[in-house]
Amino acid sequence: MTTQVEVWPLHGLRLRTRDLELRVVREADLPVLASVLPPDVDLDPSATRYPGLSEAASRRAILAQDYWRHLGTWSPDDWTLPLVVSCDGEVIGAQTLEGPNFREKRTVDSSSWLTVGARGRGFGTQMRSAILTLAFGPLGAWAAISSAVLSNVASLGVSRSLGYREVGREPLGRGDAVLALLRLEPRRRRHDRRHAGCDGGGGDDRSRRAVAGAR
Repeated sequence: MTTQVEVWPLHGLRLRTRDLELRVVREADLPVLASVLPPDVDLDPSATRYPGLSEAASRRAILAQDYWRHLGTWSPDDWTLPLVVSCDGEVIGAQTLEGPNFREKRTVDSSSWLTVGARGRGFGTQMRSAILTLAFGPLGAWAAISSAVLSNVASLGVSRSLGYREVGREPLGRGDAVLALLRLEPRRRRHDRRHAGCDGGGGDDRSRRAVAGAR
């Protein structure tokens, strides 16, 4: 019988760091992710809201629809790879790697969130470092970008610790918030062997590279 990895090669991808495992989200992960999603995590402000649902139910629906949208609109030119993050078998957050217009620009973006209890332990750095290893290695990215409001000290700290440099600022259009724009090129990346280890897991690496537009 055809396996799930043969149907969608990315389902065989595993990234591992000193403390964490990151694997591609599957539909069966959605209830767990919804149950641990902290209320302070910003979701897509343009996502559909449902007047008949509570705020908690709406957030669960947005989380699920984001997953289905990313999977259903995937192409080698424009993709978003959602990963579920576990520590000692417990789901503690999610990490995404995005490749908009990837085959032309070879530039990736990222976003992530952690449960409250998993914060302040260096996991954000490990998560980002793992996806950078994937992006700059097998996927052949030329650069990585990131952005965060100036008040998001944790996100900016992760970026700067890995070698990102601030390249600009712009108003967020929400109150007085200002967004810092950062960029990282492979030659400027700061490697930390404790954080950067990853492996491909099961499946055909060539197939994964093909669906992601890697060279």
